[in-house]
Amino acid sequence: MRFCLVDRITKLEMGDHIEAVKAVSLAEEYLADHFPSFPILPGVFMLESLTEAAAWLVRASEDFAHSMILLAEAKNVTYKSFLKPGNLLETKVTCRRLAQDSSDFVGVGYCDGIEVVKGRFSLRHFNLSERSDKFAAVDARIVKHAREQLGVLLDTPLGTAKLGATNQAIC
Repeated sequence: MRFCLVDRITKLEMGDHIEAVKAVSLAEEYLADHFPSFPILPGVFMLESLTEAAAWLVRASEDFAHSMILLAEAKNVTYKSFLKPGNLLETKVTCRRLAQDSSDFVGVGYCDGIEVVKGRFSLRHFNLSERSDKFAAVDARIVKHAREQLGVLLDTPLGTAKLGATNQAIC
């Protein structure tokens, strides 16, 4: 099962911050088990939504230099409320440090303007081909797919998301 916990990117400022949304839907498989009589978005998925948004910020800011962007560490994560089907999780992630192989962020998630999750976290970024040249083609496919996905995530009913002046060449 693959989870996509960013449905749309609403604002992207290269190297600085990103805003995104995740609509919680009863159609998502994991809600059948979490919990059958009281379905809620698992807290770890709230953190994953923040992480995925940050990963999109890294990809766009570095012009897709890395195929792999993974959560390395999470600190001081707090959860303040449940999210149920029909709720919209609005994430705001700010970059504290962006280096070639890692990055640090502060993220906050809101539902109806009320903070439901926040935390600090780090990502590490690399290419599979750094371990073996035979993975270069895999890196290229992953990056190509990520570029296409970002184009979809930036598409909104009103056209394109609010983009910073420096990110005109990301799609």
